[in-house]
Amino acid sequence: MIPTPEVRDARSNAEIAPCLAAVMPVYNEEASVAEVVKKVLEQRPVQELVIVDDCSADGTWGVLERLARGEARIKLFRHAVNQGKGAALRTGFAQVSAPLVLIQDADLEYDPEEYYLLLKPILLGRAEVVFGSRFLGSGSHRVLYYWHSVGNRFLTTVSNMLTDLNLTDMETCYKVFTREIIKGMPIQENRFGFEPEITAYVSRLKVRIYEVAISYHGRTYAEGKKIGWRDGFSALRCILKYNLLRKSG
Repeated sequence: MIPTPEVRDARSNAEIAPCLAAVMPVYNEEASVAEVVKKVLEQRPVQELVIVDDCSADGTWGVLERLARGEARIKLFRHAVNQGKGAALRTGFAQVSAPLVLIQDADLEYDPEEYYLLLKPILLGRAEVVFGSRFLGSGSHRVLYYWHSVGNRFLTTVSNMLTDLNLTDMETCYKVFTREIIKGMPIQENRFGFEPEITAYVSRLKVRIYEVAISYHGRTYAEGKKIGWRDGFSALRCILKYNLLRKSG
């Protein structure tokens, strides 16, 4: 993939040609999913949007069916039973055809207009994996839960100790991979434990990993935030499992 002068100087998505598959797991996001899909499809790098509805119990599926009509870039799938975000990503990753793959949540916490920041290190030939960090200090950040931020930093630190990476935000949604890496990635975790699992996996590949600053517009639980303290303990279990036990096994 040879970068063009436009990629090297890109200051927006409009300067990057279509090359990206955005994979979007969805569960009970009727209120926000239409706006997110619209924003994703407005971004020029998006070659395809793979949406996996994880058996939503609200009106999300009906919204998605309407959005998919007449839009060739949308690939729409639905789980018959709710399995979790990791399971939805596993389904979505199997369907991508674009050379680069990005994870996109179905809420409004992350901004698709920042795709170009995540893509540039790969398109410039400097990386195979890029993490978008909420803690590097660039862009706007909604002020929310203190203990969530403490938990995120703690989990990232423990993960870094075992992977020997120096990430600042292992739990971030925005991660970009080359398709070759995604196709070889055996995701076992069905819920949020896939974050440390993926991180442990790419650390063993010895590929080039970059981190870029992104903005973050977090939600409250009343607004639909789903991850909780139980998922934090599960993430810690997964950090140990996919680093220590995988290495010893």
